Amino acid sequence: MAALSPLAPQTYPDLPSIEGVRFAAGAAGIRYKGRTDVMLVLMDKGTEVAGVFTKSKCPSAPVDWCRARLPGGKARALIVNSGNANAFTGKAGADAVKLTATIAAKALGAPKSEIFLASTGVIGEPLDASKFDPALEKLAAKAKPDLMFEAAKAIMTTDTYPKVSTATADLGGVEVTICGMAKGAGMIAPDMATMLSFIFTDAPIAAAALQSMLSKGVEGSFNAITVDSDTSTSDTLMLFATGAAAKRGAPRIELAADRRLASFKAALDKVLLDLAHQVVRDGEGARHFVEITVTGAASTAAAKRIALSIANSPLVKTAIAGEDANWGRIVAAVGKAGEKAERDLLAIWFGEIRVAHRGRRDPSYDEAEVSKLMKEKEIKIYVEIGIGTGQATVWTCDLTKEYVEINGDYRS
Repeated sequence: MAALSPLAPQTYPDLPSIEGVRFAAGAAGIRYKGRTDVMLVLMDKGTEVAGVFTKSKCPSAPVDWCRARLPGGKARALIVNSGNANAFTGKAGADAVKLTATIAAKALGAPKSEIFLASTGVIGEPLDASKFDPALEKLAAKAKPDLMFEAAKAIMTTDTYPKVSTATADLGGVEVTICGMAKGAGMIAPDMATMLSFIFTDAPIAAAALQSMLSKGVEGSFNAITVDSDTSTSDTLMLFATGAAAKRGAPRIELAADRRLASFKAALDKVLLDLAHQVVRDGEGARHFVEITVTGAASTAAAKRIALSIANSPLVKTAIAGEDANWGRIVAAVGKAGEKAERDLLAIWFGEIRVAHRGRRDPSYDEAEVSKLMKEKEIKIYVEIGIGTGQATVWTCDLTKEYVEINGDYRS
């Protein structure tokens, strides 16, 4: 496993148990030896579910499986393996998910229609689903509410640390809890969510309302991050609600427009953004966490496309890796974004230092001052387009030699 990212969190939050959810992690020998590679989550009967998935035209077999079962709105189990993505595996891949669900249904006593699956790892390698038998039965026997952190470790691939987050919210005067996990460090340019992320809550919220909140919540979080501009075949984000807080008086919510959801929406968005940031901070080989804000664009959509053009530029990202304040590369990234921009209205800041203004270098530009700022682990870049009111923020990391080394050796 790679050395811990220098951008990793200094501490991990204490993860409260979510009533109605139990976790287990174990080794099934999918690809790795001597480490856990399967996560099992068991949920009480009646748990509601929502999800968003990759928009890749080459989705994995588990993504197809989950999409087909999501309209049912109920979940009893989640099974995730690392080491093998079960993507681009044809009929064998589809058969593997069916066999996994069959094994799980027998071991857990749950209907296959309420079993959700996800896989992450190498693309194009057949997945031997028989390895889940009798592993799942053994995992089910030892599943506990307080093993979420261990479960998060089991789904890591090139990640250097498990990514977890938690928050509480007020729902009709009753405190409800949200806990989430994510995995991802490379192949990150989500077009819905991130590689894999799973959120759990005890709030009694209907699947349709969960789906609405989740679909909106990803836009300012997982859909606003990029590590390397590559969208995964396996991107999966799911939200599970056990409804256990109803026993403590929390009202059941059917509609996303219900005003009583205000606190819950804010807490959910907080968890989503925290997890998304952790993915970027664990970007393969990353040494700098970069926030890019674009204002004054023709529209919000235009601002986001310009911001992503900057965030995905190899020249911008390598300049940041070299701690070189080469703002000319940002100018080039704005110009290639395909959105309306006028050279002589453009302004660029690194932190609070304006480096370019009205079509030329800022008259007060001080290379030494900016170079000092570029050595910081967290860097903020602001770009004012100057033609409208559209604005957006995205997050990325630098592109280092380590990224090339990690991906050059990934299958070795």
